[in-house]
Amino acid sequence: MLRYTLMRLGVFAGCLAAVWGLVYLGVFPRGLGDSNGMWILLLSLVLSAPLSFVLLRKERDRASETVVRRVDRMKAGLESSRSQEDEAADSAHAQGQAS
Repeated sequence: MLRYTLMRLGVFAGCLAAVWGLVYLGVFPRGLGDSNGMWILLLSLVLSAPLSFVLLRKERDRASETVVRRVDRMKAGLESSRSQEDEAADSAHAQGQAS
């Protein structure tokens, strides 16, 4: 999961550098007044999202498989705990009736 996040940040950083360079060269407009920095960030974000979706598909699938495995493992642990609690409650109830 960390690898995917770092790769997403890398794609964003690449887009940020490219957009900054294109704004600096005058290919993209500079924005309105003092909004140049915000314009560059927003445009970089808008460009990096679809690029990440396409370029990082395999890594995203790997990360989602990892999340699914973790959730399944947590569910199994919770079910195991629940069954142990049920067994303990049943035995305590049986002992209470036997007395």
